[in-house]
Amino acid sequence: MDHEKTPAGSRGPIAGRQQPAADAPAITPVVTAEATPAAAPVAEPADTAFPVVAEEPVTEEAVTEEPVTVAMPEPASAPAGEVAPPLAAAVPVVPPHGAGPEPVAWEWPSIHPESTRFAAIALGVAALCWFADWNVLAGLMLLLTVGILAFFRDPRRASPAGIGLILSPADGLISQIVESEIPRQLVGEGALATGKATRISIFMSVFDVHINRAPIAGTVTRVAYVPGLFVNAVLDKASDENERQYILIEGSDGTRVGFTQIAGLVARRIVGFVREGVMVGEGQRVGLIRFGSRVDVYLPEGYSPQVVKGQRAVAGETIIARRDMAPAVAGSRA
Repeated sequence: MDHEKTPAGSRGPIAGRQQPAADAPAITPVVTAEATPAAAPVAEPADTAFPVVAEEPVTEEAVTEEPVTVAMPEPASAPAGEVAPPLAAAVPVVPPHGAGPEPVAWEWPSIHPESTRFAAIALGVAALCWFADWNVLAGLMLLLTVGILAFFRDPRRASPAGIGLILSPADGLISQIVESEIPRQLVGEGALATGKATRISIFMSVFDVHINRAPIAGTVTRVAYVPGLFVNAVLDKASDENERQYILIEGSDGTRVGFTQIAGLVARRIVGFVREGVMVGEGQRVGLIRFGSRVDVYLPEGYSPQVVKGQRAVAGETIIARRDMAPAVAGSRA
């Protein structure tokens, strides 16, 4: 078929497409001034019946970032005759107390390294007595070695975490709950205010665990050591005369709790584990007192005692005071 010559910029007849009849009225295109310029002609192969569209190169300006929607996978359907479990059942829910469904097994307490020297001396004396055929004395020294290791035991503790709680910093007997003058070592700028506060005293015998723990979580803002005497820690004057160490912890909410480690009649050294500026968690180990002693805790304003005299306290676990709560009332001792 002969093709007529077409003007530049227009397309000629395409094979396979029906042409208009000769007697059909001519259609005159209307071209406005705002019409876009005609695109460049595209060569078409002669053996195709469809027009070939030119592909324009993609530039970086033409690419737009659009949010991508990720489709979540549908839960697997249950087999025929079975009910599919809810989706939430696949994610275990941990109870607030954090224990979970598994029981906690009992474990032997660890021994603090501070015991190494004392236990080695006692064990060495026991060995010498055994070689000298002093069997009775050797047996006594062996029992003393076991007692030393038991004294320095360091069991793990599960500390309750909550708002407005003060935990016991020591194992032992609640020996006093009195209104007492705040020691000057805990008073000052960024510390406690001058005046009186409720003081809870915890007496530790040689049979108690002597690892002391932080009563609240926060930053240690003050550590002050004061040398002194070694009178019986049960006596009230031990708070002012005995060798002691003051520790002040400030919580994230501004609560300040001060407590004192007091050496006793047998205790001869206070070993500290923390220094000023460090952060501690509730129930974290902060120190150790050797061989019998006492710890005094000064409650901040607005806190009430939750223990009574004669009660046993466990360091890092027993709640000795709570904010905005009525104080505990002593019951009968059986």
